[in-house]
Amino acid sequence: MEMNNEKEIRKESDIMPEKPDYAKELEAIIKSNASDVEIREQLEDYHENDIADVLEELTSEERKKLYRILGKETVSEIFTYLEDVEIYINELDSEVAADIIESMDADDAVDVLDELEEEKSQELIELLDEESRHDIDLIHSYDEDEIGSRMTTNFIVIRKDVTVRQAMKALVDQAAENDNIGTVYVEESDETFYGAIDLKDLIIARDYTKLEDLISTSYPYVYAKETVEQCIEDLKDYSEDSIPVLDNDNRILGVITAQDLIEVVDEEMGEDYAMLGGLTAEEDMQEPIFQSIRKRIPWLVVLLFLALGVSVVVGMFEKVVAELTMVMAFQSLILGMSGNVGTQSLAVTIRVLMDENLSAKEKMYLVWKETRVGFLNGVILGVLAFGIIGIYILVIKQKTVLFAFSVSGCIGMALITAMMISGFTGAMIPIIFKKMKIDPAVASGPLISTINDLVGVVVYYGMAWVFLINILHLNLL
Repeated sequence: MEMNNEKEIRKESDIMPEKPDYAKELEAIIKSNASDVEIREQLEDYHENDIADVLEELTSEERKKLYRILGKETVSEIFTYLEDVEIYINELDSEVAADIIESMDADDAVDVLDELEEEKSQELIELLDEESRHDIDLIHSYDEDEIGSRMTTNFIVIRKDVTVRQAMKALVDQAAENDNIGTVYVEESDETFYGAIDLKDLIIARDYTKLEDLISTSYPYVYAKETVEQCIEDLKDYSEDSIPVLDNDNRILGVITAQDLIEVVDEEMGEDYAMLGGLTAEEDMQEPIFQSIRKRIPWLVVLLFLALGVSVVVGMFEKVVAELTMVMAFQSLILGMSGNVGTQSLAVTIRVLMDENLSAKEKMYLVWKETRVGFLNGVILGVLAFGIIGIYILVIKQKTVLFAFSVSGCIGMALITAMMISGFTGAMIPIIFKKMKIDPAVASGPLISTINDLVGVVVYYGMAWVFLINILHLNLL
């Protein structure tokens, strides 16, 4: 009886409670007849991202009322979570929109301005204060693939020769404008980067403590001109709230925050995923159809000629197909499995190649490993194919034992060979691309699959021609 009660209690505890519907709650609050003060106090309990999600459910007038109630600081936070911020910027007066953008972190302001029409963007930039324009121009001065284009100028910096009390005062003074205070950065008198202090250490330090004792002088950093691909692994290796971005003279320009890092990794994965699909860049649902075509067509043209090569090779084995037509039925098996192995090896290799410190020896070990994996998987599947296909031909097709298991043996051997070669090419091609300074993700899934189709066709029909026709003379049976 007690056990049944325990089971019932466990079942009840396993029921997931429903989450509140914040969208409905927010919409009701914003559309209510409460005073501005009451609405503001109620909205303070909600995250800016939840408020951003409900904006599209409001009318233009309701949104403007909301902006007025919340103030530009909060609205600027809300706007950083919007997908189509252009819609909401364009319905505001230019001066109001500029005030909102001015209150954003520089990197968020750049993201917003980049989504606007060039004329509108320029108009708003001219309305910004000098400091905001300087920060935006600084970030815009770096190419999209350089880490400097992803940094924010929201950080705290102090001189190394101050006391703990002076450092705390500098922190308080700067915190009004910069809310990334978890890590305090330290610079030399010539403004070169010296190290960093954890905020907690600074808070609990006594007045008599030397600031030098709190500073981590081996704190990680990156250079603004480094590409995202070059430093992404270094950024991921450190579990810091932010990492400083330096210029070539070792002066701190900005920081990469944990949130920035997530966005960078997400974008890099998106780009690699797009390339693995044979695209030249990422697409979205709103993208014009001709722009999507322009992104896809280059690789499709390349793949067309490679596919024609496969067809030409198949044509060279017309004699095999004519004399032993049954082999055609199993062509897709060979090509499909070799393509799968190649794509798997490609995915593993691209992931490993993200480590810029990988030695040539380690790369060759990776190729050797993927080749062995392809071979051993090929052995397992080849043995299965030998038995299953042999029985199928013997029982269903009612051929002789010699014919049935000779054909299935050829298929098994072709699987082993094709999968081993596919493992090798799937790992080797991206390494070669990397050596040629080409993004290894360009060695896309479709490219590897087409190359492995070519390999599979040559191996399969070559073995059938040599062993089944010329040695065993099965075409005569």
